[in-house]
Amino acid sequence: MSFFNPVFAFVFVPLVVVIYNLFPKKLRAFILLAISLLFFAFISKWLILYLVLSIVSIYMSGIGMQKLEEKKKEVLKTVEKDEKKAVKESYKKKRKFVLVLCIIFNVAFLFMFKYFNFFAVNLNLLMNYFKVGHQITIVKHIAPIGISFYTLEALSYVLDIYYGKIEADKNIFRVALYLAFFPQLLEGPIARYQDTANSLYEGNKVTFESFTWGYQRILYGFAKKLIIADRLNIIVKSVFEDWGRYNGFTIFVGIMSYTIMLYMEFSGTIDIVIGIGEMFGVKVPENFRQPFFAKNVSDFWTRWHISLGLWFKDYIFYPVSLSKSMKSLTGKAKKRLGNHYGPLVSGSVALLCVWLLNGLWHGAGWHYIFFGLYHFFMILMGNIFEPSVAKACEKLKIDRKKKGYRIFQSIKTTLLVFFGELFFRAPSMAVAFAMIARMFDAVSFSMSELMTFGMDSRDYVVLMLGMVGMFIMSVVREKGIDVRENISRKNIWIRWAIYYGLILLLLIFGAYGQGYVPVDPIYADF
Repeated sequence: MSFFNPVFAFVFVPLVVVIYNLFPKKLRAFILLAISLLFFAFISKWLILYLVLSIVSIYMSGIGMQKLEEKKKEVLKTVEKDEKKAVKESYKKKRKFVLVLCIIFNVAFLFMFKYFNFFAVNLNLLMNYFKVGHQITIVKHIAPIGISFYTLEALSYVLDIYYGKIEADKNIFRVALYLAFFPQLLEGPIARYQDTANSLYEGNKVTFESFTWGYQRILYGFAKKLIIADRLNIIVKSVFEDWGRYNGFTIFVGIMSYTIMLYMEFSGTIDIVIGIGEMFGVKVPENFRQPFFAKNVSDFWTRWHISLGLWFKDYIFYPVSLSKSMKSLTGKAKKRLGNHYGPLVSGSVALLCVWLLNGLWHGAGWHYIFFGLYHFFMILMGNIFEPSVAKACEKLKIDRKKKGYRIFQSIKTTLLVFFGELFFRAPSMAVAFAMIARMFDAVSFSMSELMTFGMDSRDYVVLMLGMVGMFIMSVVREKGIDVRENISRKNIWIRWAIYYGLILLLLIFGAYGQGYVPVDPIYADF
């Protein structure tokens, strides 16, 4: 079920709100949990068993680590000072064993559903090359939708308990609701336990104010998807499926359209998730912050899919870069390379781990791995050449804080991201490189091919106006202006004129109706 299906937004969600409000406060959390589990079962059928098993494993592991921590504190009160270090080390190993067991259990599901066939195919090719007779059987199966989002959110809970950031929740229903809340199941964002668990379980009534406030955000998400993303999808599908017939300009337009489409669809989905959360009084974390205004690729990834970036930073980058071996490497590198380049050595190792996993998280394919390595390389080059760029700007008397230089940085970063996303969308690395070659071999700035995709001039006008509107909104938000808050302070007539205006825009200019083929959510497959 797509969030952009009218049945979901305008039948299912209101129905959930009505059922939720019919029950007393103490039962609402259980109703929301039951609806969330039924929602998952409706989409993934018998794979609901996976969700239940994972919830139980996460809950039990959290309780196990918490009990070991409490037991350690009791034992420390009874032993001599010289024995305390050994006691601490002993219980740390026990807690780590529970954590590792939990991680293996949950990652094994993820590997089986998402990565087994990828590794099996490549191992079979390797064994064929070395003339090994044995072949690994390829398994046909369906993965639970949103499994990558769910798994990282679940692991963040047990990792935070292990690192002492939170205490294990003794209420399994609160843990289950945090992990299974239905809007976040499909495409995130990857919330932390402390972000949403308590507010979800409070069972606050959905008021008229919270309902309308949430639907504002939902309608904004619909506008991104139906007015912009679904029109861009027509261009993207045409170019990527038959790239050999188009000129260089058209291929570039297709590459550019894919990144913008991906942003509009994914951020639009997050708008809907946040809007539903607002109805229930739950503050779901933001996942985007004007990414196309980023000054470099590293800055881009602090603005795009924020929750994923923070997850990798907290649970991969920091543990790797702050490990004993990396600290030792940093110390040695500093002596030889100085204070800027020395820390980059160990930081680059951690960054490589992050981007290898980031690529694999997005999909089981070599082009996804290359997508990760591409961004690793771009960020690494940015870090290496930063001092040289700073010196060059100083010599040329270029003020890097001026608007003109910032615009240049944003355009440069956006172009680099466009080509990175090409590897993300292309069916293989070979096709991605062939498209780049075609783009430069068949140089032509003819726009006539754009009219062969099934979109007329009116579609392009609507598309351009929609993108300009979203750009203006992004500029306003980048300046720190809260548009929704400003609208909420307007006269009731002005407020509702804006709301109805947005609804009319969707009805008149949305991509739907006869001949329209609904576009499946992209990130839900991850």
